[in-house]
Amino acid sequence: MTADPQSADRRPPGGAPGVGAAAYGRPQPFRFDRIGAGLNALGTVWIFGLLVLVDADIVGRELFGAPVRGAIEIVGLSIVGIVFLQLPNALWAGRFTKAELLIDALGLRRPRLGAAVQGILHLFGALALTLVTVAVWPEFLRAWQIGDYVGAIADFTAPTWPVRLVMVIGSALTAITFLLLAYSDFRAAIGARRSDR
Repeated sequence: MTADPQSADRRPPGGAPGVGAAAYGRPQPFRFDRIGAGLNALGTVWIFGLLVLVDADIVGRELFGAPVRGAIEIVGLSIVGIVFLQLPNALWAGRFTKAELLIDALGLRRPRLGAAVQGILHLFGALALTLVTVAVWPEFLRAWQIGDYVGAIADFTAPTWPVRLVMVIGSALTAITFLLLAYSDFRAAIGARRSDR
């Protein structure tokens, strides 16, 4: 049994759900996807560390009446950091929430039009994440310069600038990922075969 050589042209823009961007022939300049995969792995390790922290806090409270100081603050900061660490890889792998019913149906019936619409949506995504990056950057600088922290002096304090830096890096890389996906979509829209007639 052989594969249909034109089956890839009928694949909806963005690939089959759960398959990821690479299956749709996404360009991978400089192996950009590996950066997101590395950050995603770092976020996974971070999650494991949080699990250990929360377990230690529970055991300390229940058995010794001594909770881990700063556990609540660390968890609060970590959730934000983990989300931004894993954003680029989630987008590249096609795990972002989207209106698949409309896009996939359009991609199957009119592949070139579907790819163009997908490209426009990816451009809007790039714009949104660029605005997030621009908005968070001064917050990072402020936190770095004044030594902003969470917690209480003489009990527990944690600086906020590392998490804000992670937010800047994650949102900037996600914006770049959106642009790469838009580039791929527009290439498909221009170069797709005329199977949408």
